[in-house]
Amino acid sequence: MYKYDNYDQEMVDARVAEFRDQAQRRLDGKLTEDQFKPLRLMNGLYLQLHAYMLRVAIPYGTLNSQQMHALADIADKYDRGYGHFTTRQNIQYNWIKLEEAGDLLADLAKVEMHAIQTSGNCIRNISSDHFAGAAHDELVDPRPYAEILRQWSSFHPEFSYLPRKFKIAVIASDTDRAAMRLHDIGINIVKNDAGELGAAFYVGGGMGRTPMIAPCIREFVPLDQLVTYSEACLRVYNRYGRRDNKYKARIKILVHELGAEEYTRQVEEEFAHLLGSGVEPPLAELERIKTYFTDPAFEDGPNSLDRSDPDFALWVDRNTHRHKHDSYVSAVISLKPVGGIPGDASAEQMHLMADLAKRHSFDEMRVMHTQNVVLPHVKIADLHALWTALDAAGLGAPNLDTIEDIIACPGLDYCSLANARSIPLAQKISERFAEKGKTEELGQLKLKISGCINACGHHHAGHIGILGVDKKGVENYQLSLGGSEAEDVSLGKITGRGFDEDGVINAVETVTDVYLKAREGEERFLDTYRRIGMEPFKEALYD
Repeated sequence: MYKYDNYDQEMVDARVAEFRDQAQRRLDGKLTEDQFKPLRLMNGLYLQLHAYMLRVAIPYGTLNSQQMHALADIADKYDRGYGHFTTRQNIQYNWIKLEEAGDLLADLAKVEMHAIQTSGNCIRNISSDHFAGAAHDELVDPRPYAEILRQWSSFHPEFSYLPRKFKIAVIASDTDRAAMRLHDIGINIVKNDAGELGAAFYVGGGMGRTPMIAPCIREFVPLDQLVTYSEACLRVYNRYGRRDNKYKARIKILVHELGAEEYTRQVEEEFAHLLGSGVEPPLAELERIKTYFTDPAFEDGPNSLDRSDPDFALWVDRNTHRHKHDSYVSAVISLKPVGGIPGDASAEQMHLMADLAKRHSFDEMRVMHTQNVVLPHVKIADLHALWTALDAAGLGAPNLDTIEDIIACPGLDYCSLANARSIPLAQKISERFAEKGKTEELGQLKLKISGCINACGHHHAGHIGILGVDKKGVENYQLSLGGSEAEDVSLGKITGRGFDEDGVINAVETVTDVYLKAREGEERFLDTYRRIGMEPFKEALYD
């Protein structure tokens, strides 16, 4: 994984000192909240319902054990003993005291971490495939390219105050495990007919109030022009993006209103102007970065295992992913125990994950887009020992990509923007389906919950999506079906009128019953929905 150079460390240390001064001036009353707000947001600090929340950047989700241990210590020292892993491959702390925030940032800086640009109208944490560097189906490890984009975008003077927040994802596989086309810019590293590697650019995706799927604006950009083309995309957006209306400020609105063809024309014009102007870092810099992402010392070993323990066998089937080396797998640690809070991990659990990563995964782990954690390089021979340790700590739930593996935002329990609670709903749905023993029968079924229209729980992209709304002061929930964040990307459609909390749980069970009766062969829920359409589900829900 990437290691800071002197410039990286000096940059982060300087920001810590700067923020200490800003926070102290706020505490002393020398800054008003309105004056302090843009300063704290650029350092990942939000003011939520009950306390400050800090969002820590984890570039493309990659962590080592020292960093995870530090995150656990921060949870104990500055929070209430836990952290919340997010769909942007970051971690959030929900109970931060402003007078301690500077010390917290200093502790992060000691392990090459920070909270810079995790909020505000800037380029946010660059995300990537959580199986990057390990997946059997990738063309190349996408993380060096994500890293060079991180370095380019950090403190970029032209893009520090964009019309709105901006999110970029980089993948290198036909299988999309990062919701790439639901980003402001999605980059897929591809190979052309001549066998050369390049990048396909998808621009103008996003969820929130107006969900859109990004169109491909260019099928192939040479990798030695990747940053330059990204800059061209951002310049056109920065020039024309709406600043008078935050609901129309995202790049998806610009691409939609200009039209993909006209937006592309302007990007190409800007790109031609920028070529040769020194925007692209020297090739030597990319080669330097690549050295931090070389394969660990894989060893040949057994590629089969003893499946006599049915609980272990089920976990292997659900929670491991094929590795590019036949003697290894990527092992997913579920942060979704039945009845648990999706994405939460205690300090004790974080310490354990760090220890297990050092012991079993070459001192590396990844935060997943799905709010879980993966150990990317685990020997098949070590899987039983790993599972035993995880299971004893409440981290061995065999539920990846099932209805129990729910993505949920913090909702009204924490967020000042939310209309409804997400966490209790996720807990009750997982309990309902676990108690009835239907999880196995349902197979792959991705359920996502957002507490408001900002869609932090990605409900638009759920096979089943739930959106919390305010109905005359009462929490209410809309149900949608048919979304996908994967390579078969689609946006869910609302079934009809909303439900109260108990009603939406029953509604989820109703639509799964319709699926089980209607499915053919090995169809997923999403496949059946696409084949039979919305009407059978609506009839069951409302007639």
